[in-house]
Formats: sequence, structure tokens, C-alpha cells
Amino acid sequence: MRDTETIWIPLPDGTRLAARLWQPDRDAPVPAILEYIPYRRRDGTRLRDESMHPHFADAGYASLRVDIRGYGDSEGTAGDEYSEQETQDGVDVIAWIAAQPWCDGNVGMFGKSWGAYNSLQVAARRPPALRAIAPVMGTDDRWLEDIHFYGGCLATDSFWWGAIMQYLNALPPDPAIVGDRWRDLWLRRLDAMTLWPADWLEHQRRDGWWRRGSVSEDRGAIEVPIHYYGGWADLYRDTPFRLVERHAAPARVTMGPWAHLYPHDGTPGPALDFVGEMIAFWDRHLKRDGSPEGPHRFYLQRPARPTGTRTRQDGTWVALDAWTAPGGLALPLGDGTLGAGAMTAPRAVRSPQDFGRAGGDMCSFAIPGDLPADGREEEGGAATFRSAPLDDALDLLGRPSLSLRLSSDGSQAMVAALLYAEAPDGGQTLISRGFANLAQRNWTEDAVHAPEPLVPGDPVDVTVDLHATGTRLAPGHRLVLHVGSAYWPVLWPVPGRATLTLHRGMLSLPERTDLTEIAPPAAPPPRPAPNVTRMREGALDRSVSTDRATGTVTHRTFIDGGIMGPAGVTRLDDIGTVQGLVSERIYRIHPDDPLSAEAVMTHDGFLERDDWRVRVVAEVRQTATATAFRVTGRTTSYAGDEVVHDVAWDRTIPRDGM
Repeated sequence: MRDTETIWIPLPDGTRLAARLWQPDRDAPVPAILEYIPYRRRDGTRLRDESMHPHFADAGYASLRVDIRGYGDSEGTAGDEYSEQETQDGVDVIAWIAAQPWCDGNVGMFGKSWGAYNSLQVAARRPPALRAIAPVMGTDDRWLEDIHFYGGCLATDSFWWGAIMQYLNALPPDPAIVGDRWRDLWLRRLDAMTLWPADWLEHQRRDGWWRRGSVSEDRGAIEVPIHYYGGWADLYRDTPFRLVERHAAPARVTMGPWAHLYPHDGTPGPALDFVGEMIAFWDRHLKRDGSPEGPHRFYLQRPARPTGTRTRQDGTWVALDAWTAPGGLALPLGDGTLGAGAMTAPRAVRSPQDFGRAGGDMCSFAIPGDLPADGREEEGGAATFRSAPLDDALDLLGRPSLSLRLSSDGSQAMVAALLYAEAPDGGQTLISRGFANLAQRNWTEDAVHAPEPLVPGDPVDVTVDLHATGTRLAPGHRLVLHVGSAYWPVLWPVPGRATLTLHRGMLSLPERTDLTEIAPPAAPPPRPAPNVTRMREGALDRSVSTDRATGTVTHRTFIDGGIMGPAGVTRLDDIGTVQGLVSERIYRIHPDDPLSAEAVMTHDGFLERDDWRVRVVAEVRQTATATAFRVTGRTTSYAGDEVVHDVAWDRTIPRDGM
């Protein structure tokens, strides 16, 4: 195998993108595989890249890890996530790869998260050389299923991820790669920065900002085969089902128990041999005639003791040769019951604003404490409906939904629906959850809808779509549904504290009886120890506290070592770069006051090698009044002890049904 640390890919406008290339040690042209993301191939994803790309080269592929424009060592400046420029650059990169003497003209593309998005987006442009894609944990619809909105409600993940990108957007190229011009390139990036969390808040409707890059806008655009990998602990649980139900491209789905990680790193386990499966996928579509894929595979989880930290998830692998819509198990909401008859009297719910404290993160990264905890912590703040114990096992695979007829005493409100499996000992493990912004209750995919305030006291019919699940419930378990009117800190609260009155409701569950158990997929082979030295141990604090004097509830996540976990300070031994990042995220709210919500995040990180040292400190804060959001931020960049760039923002953005 040949490992070339840096090659330069010229784009039509003269900008050059930096890439690392692994190739078979032979002269004959071979197919190529592309991973195209912003997270710094030189240092940021170096260890992860080396867990995959060299193995593709060993299997007879030229494998490239390319930094998008304005990131890592690539030239130019970045726009917003998934910009038109980024997608067109991806098309041009594929054309360049296919024209190289070491490539036989056949290209595949894969990636997780950002790389899943642009795999889908580039495939929708139909570059001639692209033969197949393998997106891992991404979406086809940026408004419906992403970090920005959940059920039309504003997600605090939009703030959280935007704050992370403020840090990543400010990092420089490496002088060992770009030479003395590194500082000029860096300053151009810094001068081009905007405050992404505020930019995103300017678009609170499903407008063109979110339609751009949403391949759901043209479901016939992608023609190449797709193998989608997802995880039940991840955010993107619904996209794979839309891909097989509504898109024209031939698609196969594998859903495991994993958080937002590649499946060979899959936690909660069991992990699978993603690299080996990818080689078989590329062999099928890049070297041979595209023979049919195997069946869809799903990991049916068995509810375990509810805890925010889990490294392994009990369950069973099942298969379906072709996806068909599941049968429906309809359970009416009763007088505290589920499935035992309809309500005989209305039920009022007015959740405290800190309802949701057991929710963990919507998108787990398998960091200790980020999974949902015991649902019993939520029970006092919601209207609760409980089924009788199950007489028989129940398999659920697909998307639950909750139909409600309700009224509100305020003009703006939200619904949080949380479905739990209650064990005989009373522990409640989250199965699925979904949300609805009642101002967006009549949204459709084919129009931009203005918010529709509620008329206080007037009943409306609402459907709350819950995220897809794959769950096997044992006899003796109960189903428990909590219906709340807030969900902090996952969702930003609406301005008023409304009381919802539930008049009737029906929970529809995706029951399946046609699943075939299969042997577990192959586990990943052992990996050699990474070429890294720990220079300082990391630390993690994830806590929820209540100020007994004021009543304010604070969620704090502190990580010494980066957004992926407490790695501390590390040295990449083969290139000599030392890196560290300390991040702190704080969410505060008073249970009685939605306008007390505050989100604050700080990142303080550095890169150094020999006499080169750079540091970036990025701070973002978000608050709101009844009529507007306020987002402030500051990013300060240092070369050694010198401040080379310092920029601050203070943005006020009108609320638009959020």
C-alpha cells in the first residue's frame, strides 16, 4: 500500500483541496472511494481515517479523505453547511478522481454525518463516475430530521452544534503542509466567519435554506445504489425508512444499536465489521456488475436497565428481504390507561419548564451520561398513560405516531410525547419520542408555512410523529406514554407556559410479526493500538443541579478532550502534533419561566508542534424574550501569545412561531 499524506485536487475556479490518498502498491488503475468532510484529515480525524482507508487500499481501491473548501489544509473559505459550492466541489472532485491514471473511472462515496449528507447531495447531482454510496447516519430532509428542528420545535442542538462549528471554523491550515502562507490562509478564513447559530435562527420556517441539500425535494434524483447504516441511539432514525419507502434509488438499510459513530466503533455494542462490509459493497458495485444487495437488517433492542451510560445493548438481529409498511397496533389513550378504552374526561397537562431532565441528548455520541435515563424522573411533569402488562412478546419496527385532539389556553404551545418500556421492577427505558410545535401543526413538504397561532380553548387535531424504533418487548413489560408541554434542554421553550387539555388520543405502534432472526454480523477484527500518546488525562462532568434558593435548574456538560469524549491532551506521534480541547456547555432554566432559558457554550483548544502553536477560544450564548432571540458570540484566535484575530457578534432575531 502507498500512503500519500497530501495530494492537491484542483477545482475549476483555481481553489485546491487537500486530500490524503491510500493506494494499492501497483500501477494498474483501480476504482476509487471518497470521503469528503470538513473535520481536518491531518489531525482531527486522522486516527478514524486510519481505521478504514488503508484497508480499502489493501482491498484494491484508491481511497481518498478530502477536506472540503475552507477546512483543514484546503484552500478557500467555508460557507454554510452543505452549501451549493460544497456540493458542486464534490461533483468536481469525483470528476478529477475519475480522470487520474491510477483510477479506472469508477468511484464510490461514503461518510458519517456530514459525509452522509454530502454523499446523498452529490449523488443527487448524478456525477457520471459515481457508482454507489454508503451514507452513515445522515438525513434526506434538513428541516424535518436534523439538529435544528424536531417536529417543528427549535432544538437546542442547533445552538450546541453551531457553537462547535464556531470553533472548527476558526482553526488554521497546517504550515507543514501549506508552508509559510498558512497565516494568510488562516486570516482569510477568520475574516469570512459568521455566527452560524444566529444565521440558522434567521430561518425558522421550512424555507429554501433547509430545502437546499434536502434530497427529499426530488426523490427521483439519486439513481445509484445506497447502503444506509444507522443507529437507534443516533438522531437520524427516520431517514432510512423514507429512503426505502419513498426514494427511487435501490437502497438497503442496516440499523444497529449504535450512537453517532461508525459501526466498527459501534457503541452501545455489538459493533460490526463495517470496513469488511464496505469492501464487499464496493466490490459489488465498483468492480462487478452490481449484483443485488442482501436483506435489510435491524437490531431489535431488548429494554435494559435505564441508564445514561451504556456500552452494550442486549438484542437480536432480524432481517427483511423487502421493506413493507408494518401493521398497526392502535392503543387508545384512556383515563390514565393505554389500550384499555377511550378517555371519559379531558386531561390537563402543564409541564414545568425543566421537564425533560432525564432525556439525555437527542443524538448520543456514546459519551458517558448522554443516553436517556429512567423515565420515572419525568412522570410527575406529564400526563401519563400506562398499558396492562404484555401477555406476549411484542416486536416494534418502524415509526410510532400519536394522534391527539387537544386545546390550549395559550396561542403557542408544544407537545412532547415519550414512549417507554416499563419493566416489572418499574424502571422505564425510552423506546421513542417525538415532538410537535402546534404553530406548525399543518405543515406540508410542498410549501413554506407561516406559523398558525392557536385559538385559546378551540380544539385542534394534531399528529405527533415519534422517531423510528426497533424494540422487542418481553411479556410482563408495560408500555408507558408521557405527554408533556415542554422538553428542556432538548427543545427551546415557547414563549408562554400553556396548559394543554387532552380530549382524546390514539397511539399507533409499528407492530411486526414477519421478522426473521439472523446470525449476528461479523464483529470488527482487532485493531492495532493507535499511534498516539496521551500527554494529559481527560475529564468529564455531566450533571443536573437545582439551586434551592432560586429554583433555577442547570445542566452542565464539561469535557476535557474534545466533543467526542474526555481524551485530554494527545500527541499524534507520526506527525508530532499535540492537540487539546476543553469544552463546557451550560443550559439554565427556571421551572416556572420559559423566558429564563439560557444556553452558553465555550470551546478553548490548541494545536502545537515544535515552535508552532495556535489557540482558538470560541464562546456563544443564546437567550430569548417573548418576541426575539438574542445570540451573542466571540471568537479569539492566537498564534503563540499574539491575538491575530478577535471578532464578536450580537444578533437579535425575531421569533417566528418558535
